[in-house]
Amino acid sequence: MFINKSNNGTNNLIGAGLAARRKKLGYSQRGFADRLQILGLDVDKNAIQRIESGKRFVTDIELIYICRALGTTPNELLNWNDANCD
Repeated sequence: MFINKSNNGTNNLIGAGLAARRKKLGYSQRGFADRLQILGLDVDKNAIQRIESGKRFVTDIELIYICRALGTTPNELLNWNDANCD
């Protein structure tokens, strides 16, 4: 049976990177959600919290908006070299 989870059991690979980058830029979860809404992605603070904790899947469209809002690239946010996607 196929399970849609990362090796560490989370539902996404960007949660930790998102939290670190968001905090480095000085955004609260609510402030970051507001920033994403201005860019056109309809999410709220709870969605950000669930993404960061690995409880929520992230679509490719959401990934692009998140990267734009953080001024980074998907590879950087995914920490692709350490993702261990066997």
